[in-house]
Amino acid sequence: MPLLPAALTSSMLYFQMVIMAGTVMLAYYFEYTDTFTVNVQGFFCHDSAYRKPYPGPEDSSAVPPVLLYSLAAGVPVLVIIVGETAVFCLQLATRDFENQEKTILTGDCCYINPLVRRTVRFLGIYTFGLFATDIFVNAGQVVTGNLAPHFLALCKPNYTALGCQQYTQFISGEEACTGNPDLIMRARKTFPSKEAALSVYAAMYLTMYITNTIKAKGTRLAKPVLCLGLMCLAFLTGLNRVAEYRNHWSDVIAGFLVGISIAVFLVVCVVNNFKGRQPENEHMHMDNLAQMPMISIPRVESPLEKVTSVKNHITAFAEVT
Repeated sequence: MPLLPAALTSSMLYFQMVIMAGTVMLAYYFEYTDTFTVNVQGFFCHDSAYRKPYPGPEDSSAVPPVLLYSLAAGVPVLVIIVGETAVFCLQLATRDFENQEKTILTGDCCYINPLVRRTVRFLGIYTFGLFATDIFVNAGQVVTGNLAPHFLALCKPNYTALGCQQYTQFISGEEACTGNPDLIMRARKTFPSKEAALSVYAAMYLTMYITNTIKAKGTRLAKPVLCLGLMCLAFLTGLNRVAEYRNHWSDVIAGFLVGISIAVFLVVCVVNNFKGRQPENEHMHMDNLAQMPMISIPRVESPLEKVTSVKNHITAFAEVT
């Protein structure tokens, strides 16, 4: 397979960097600016779904954002670096890793070490997935404007002024609330749960990396235990959000679906299950196998053909004699 020209390869690299920078900027605008207006969703008077007590700021949670973001950003980076280094050291003696991952970035001048190339590729895709997950979650929160279970404790509506004499009366509009506007705005952004999405994305990506990359003997039990432990931590994060009245069950389930979907898509379609490039002789071997027929059925001669063949032989012998 011929190598791409250096100019085209460099252009593709710059294009990927532009996409990454655009993703980071979009996540920043969603997270720290009011560029996108949150949908103001109404509520019924004394609605029991939103009357849970206020659990306090996010920093007082059992899984605070600082701890969650640190684990989601640090643990996969550490595991991937250690895993790629171990795989490189084990396969360096056989040169198999070298043959599968040899690549030229800009013509014949710049050769990238396979260890560096794979590590940067997997970590880059993981980082892109983190920002993509944050964008999907923020977009869902802005569009839906779903209310938190403790929304009424922050909204502090004046039921007398609103004329809430019946529970079935529907209240709409921002003027219904008298509490802190910043806290109220945060309480309107709960669907899907960002903490659930980020935690399950990190756990799923790391689980698939461990499953597809680590092939050492004696890990048949260690890998399932480690992978199930990561998924259990992500599940407990979502469970904690519901137990502290910070999210509804629907918010957490939607966050799990977003995180799992992005992780599976990136691993399967972008990094091809963390597999390296196949060498040229293996490509030729696979092409030869593809051209061969799948099933070769032997030809069986029927009795009628045998009788006809014998008669032909007798006739020919008679004509000769």
